Amino acid sequence: MCGISGVVALDGALAPDFARDLRAMNGAIAHRGPDGDGFYDCSFASFGHRRLSIIDRAGGHQPMANEDDSCWIVFNGEIYNHKPLRRELEARGHRFRTVSDTEVILHAYEEFGPACLERLNGMFAFAICDTRAREVFIARDRLGKKPIFYAVFDGVLHFASELKALRQSHAWSGELDLSALEGYLSLGYFIEPQTVHRHVKKLESGHWMRIARGRVETRKYWDVTEFDTDTRPDDEILRDLEALLADAVSCRLESEVPLGAFLSGGIDSGLVVSWMTEAQGAGVVTTSVGFEERAHNELEAAGLTAAAFETQHHPTLLEPRLDDVFDTLVDAFDEPFADASAIPTYYVSKVARQHVTVALTGDGGDESFGGYDFRYDLHGQEAKYRGLVPGAPGRALVGWLGRHWPRSAKLPRPLRAGNVLENLGWPREAAYYADLCIVKPWDARLLLGAGDSRAPQASPVYDAVTAPYLRCASTSDLQRAQYADLKVYLPNDPLVKVDRTSMANSLEVRCPLLDYRVIEFAFRIPAERKSWPGRSKHFLRTLGTRRLPPTLDALPKRGFTAPVGEWIRGRYRDWFRDEVLSPQSAVSTLLDRAVLERWVEEDARGSRNRTSALWTAWCLERWARRHASRDARGTRAT
Repeated sequence: MCGISGVVALDGALAPDFARDLRAMNGAIAHRGPDGDGFYDCSFASFGHRRLSIIDRAGGHQPMANEDDSCWIVFNGEIYNHKPLRRELEARGHRFRTVSDTEVILHAYEEFGPACLERLNGMFAFAICDTRAREVFIARDRLGKKPIFYAVFDGVLHFASELKALRQSHAWSGELDLSALEGYLSLGYFIEPQTVHRHVKKLESGHWMRIARGRVETRKYWDVTEFDTDTRPDDEILRDLEALLADAVSCRLESEVPLGAFLSGGIDSGLVVSWMTEAQGAGVVTTSVGFEERAHNELEAAGLTAAAFETQHHPTLLEPRLDDVFDTLVDAFDEPFADASAIPTYYVSKVARQHVTVALTGDGGDESFGGYDFRYDLHGQEAKYRGLVPGAPGRALVGWLGRHWPRSAKLPRPLRAGNVLENLGWPREAAYYADLCIVKPWDARLLLGAGDSRAPQASPVYDAVTAPYLRCASTSDLQRAQYADLKVYLPNDPLVKVDRTSMANSLEVRCPLLDYRVIEFAFRIPAERKSWPGRSKHFLRTLGTRRLPPTLDALPKRGFTAPVGEWIRGRYRDWFRDEVLSPQSAVSTLLDRAVLERWVEEDARGSRNRTSALWTAWCLERWARRHASRDARGTRAT
């Protein structure tokens, strides 16, 4: 795992100032590769690389060239099928100087051009400078595990693994894109290709970019295209799924440095550890963390799995101080990011790095196998109820009922029907968007002082979020929701969280359940067979029953989250109020302070749960204090 950066002149020669800036850009991401750096310069481009040595530690130095030095590559990630691909390329006449997966990408690009991406199984972000064609080719893996940020300043395209590297350019323009702020407040993150900065973009997952002859061309090269076609009996699906997952784990075990696994109390990470043990024997290094609050502690369940597979287990009970980690996380993400599970993910990465350099995780099972029952169950039920609502008048009536339904947190759960009724009054894609939001769109608008229109369609990110839902070829609302999560939620929240927190600790993380072959397999299974009310992730749970300790199911499921609500109402109450509610706060120029103050009191009394909104506002405030003073004044994009 590494960090990459580069500058490319769109026309003519690259000015020396930009080549000098690249050294500072590369230095800004040294945490991604503490084992060394390297640079390549030509007349129109400069590349930088920070290395975390995993494969071919002796010969894999980057930037790396082909045989005649006409093509150079910088690469962040791992290619799991590099050995068979190397044999194919050797049969076609290519000669290798190293045993690294980096060189395989370079020769594959020479042989197949952009179509080489279809042959790569791995996580990656890389850039290739082709001096003969005077062009630069940049690509990102199918699901978006490895990041690429880019911007054009003064006719020079800048790219890097993290946004902080771009800030090192003397041409940096940090104007804020306040039009994206409502989306952040609703979702807790910025969705690709947007960032908090108006001129900086993310290369979208499953896309490549080519810079040539003064043009920047971007194309999509991968997507899930087959849905609901696997109608075989369960036992046949389970047989093939088990073999596929075993292979996905096995091919991720190559490493010249210590390797282990994150172990939560859940099925997914337990299954990964089971196949690791099958391949390597007892003694797999596993790490788990939990907070003293029982609702945020799965150490007991993790311990059962660790004992069953005789792992070298390192459980850690945490009592973290937010003031010790808050700014570290703000700096790691470079833009406001409000998923509080980043806190335990950072800590488990930190603990793991004390023992290993590479860790496998169970991330990815929820989106493709139907694990988010708190959303998917309701969305599936709503799909059935829609047929009972008679036309536009009926939708208007149930929508009105939903808007006026009591929303008190003190209501018994069976009586909290407001969201379902309101969702039935909207198109199904609007209901999906509203449920995805951690802060409802109308509340985000209220917080911005922009009115309280209840229509999700009024959100500036509505079209981007619902586009995957609408284009999904499945006829199942549930499958559409899972596919939209794969395209929107996964690459912008969980994968960002894992990449930044792990790389802040110089730890490489690999996700077998996000092997693209597993993803494609999962979406061929009809959604209603993957999960239903009371039975989420049916196929993974069935494998868990066969492979994991039988007592695991008896333990309550607890989230891998941080107790931020308790912190805001208790231990860090004064800190939060001093920062967020201060007339001098950064958010006071962006948000309606009267609304914030009212929500703080509602949350403190327990009449409404406002934790997500308050935490999102605090993350924005901390980010602004760390970064906004370095950037140009924000303006609202038109």
